[in-house]
Amino acid sequence: MPLPKGLLLCLGILLMTAGGVIVLVVGLPYNSAPLFGVGLFLGLGGMGLLVSGLCMAMKNLQAAVPGHFLLRPRTGTRFSPQQALAIQRRLDRIRREMSTDSVSQRPEPEASLPSTPPPWTMEPPPSYDTVMKSQEDNEQI
Repeated sequence: MPLPKGLLLCLGILLMTAGGVIVLVVGLPYNSAPLFGVGLFLGLGGMGLLVSGLCMAMKNLQAAVPGHFLLRPRTGTRFSPQQALAIQRRLDRIRREMSTDSVSQRPEPEASLPSTPPPWTMEPPPSYDTVMKSQEDNEQI
């Protein structure tokens, strides 16, 4: 029988703390390899228990909170089987109509542009000198 999640969390924290104390306080200053190994083993074991306890807690929490909002479909996007079938049939009918329309009514080819532009029908603009002279005449009046 698995341990309750609360006991796993407490035991994991306790073992991680004990392993950290052994590694930092006793193992490192005296260069004691066996104590360093025992502390590392206890710390990693405590971390494993802590992670498994958290996983168990999250699994039980999932019933109350369905999951992250990115992992759930948007509200209003779930259809009953009858609605989904009706929507699928309607989409199929629209696709068939679109395909028959595109086959029966081919677009007319666009008229090709003439190779030369049409002749210019407007008079050319006045020269720069003419415009400047007319402005000088207007200013003198």
